[in-house]
Amino acid sequence: MTLDGRLARGERTRTAALDAAVALATEAGLDGLSLAQLADTLGVSKSGLFAHWRSKEALQLATVDRAVEQWQERIIGPALRAPRGVRRLWALHEARIDFYAARVLPGGCFFANTEFEYNARLGPVRDRLAEAFVRWTAFLERLVHEAVALGELPADVDVPQLAYEIDALGISAVMRSRLLDPDTAYRHARQGLLNRLRALCPEPTLLPEGLS
Repeated sequence: MTLDGRLARGERTRTAALDAAVALATEAGLDGLSLAQLADTLGVSKSGLFAHWRSKEALQLATVDRAVEQWQERIIGPALRAPRGVRRLWALHEARIDFYAARVLPGGCFFANTEFEYNARLGPVRDRLAEAFVRWTAFLERLVHEAVALGELPADVDVPQLAYEIDALGISAVMRSRLLDPDTAYRHARQGLLNRLRALCPEPTLLPEGLS
């Protein structure tokens, strides 16, 4: 096997391990994540994982980064294929709810869970999470600005407020879906944003009239 082949295999192994870490963190919490726990889950030796991450904190930081990558792959990426404007905002929300509904992660949402877990803590892990939330908020606001520039949202719309509402609907959906009927939670989250965007958009026909 060539060096490039070994590197590629090592990267696939690392990514698979981090995918498992993201999933575990949604159930046991990011603070409860450890190299020993991850090794048991994967059926590998702890020393093998130690070659990738020298400490629990290093594993936690890498897990946050992998969760961001998953979010980009499964939510942001599909949404960016939709036309700019309100249709892209709607596609982003739909992709997020679809991600939750597919039960990709056993504990619901990595970011919703860790936001509550780390909101009163200090340190590098909290800082990394805060960076992710800042980037996500900025992305939401950028999409709203694009819709305004296209004339698909009013020029005087409160951009930070609308971005906040979009995110809040997603968080509420995934948290309620864990304790109450998930279909109802997802339907309310979808209908909530659809109503909001159709009320704001001068051309509401760009959006669905209702949910099927």
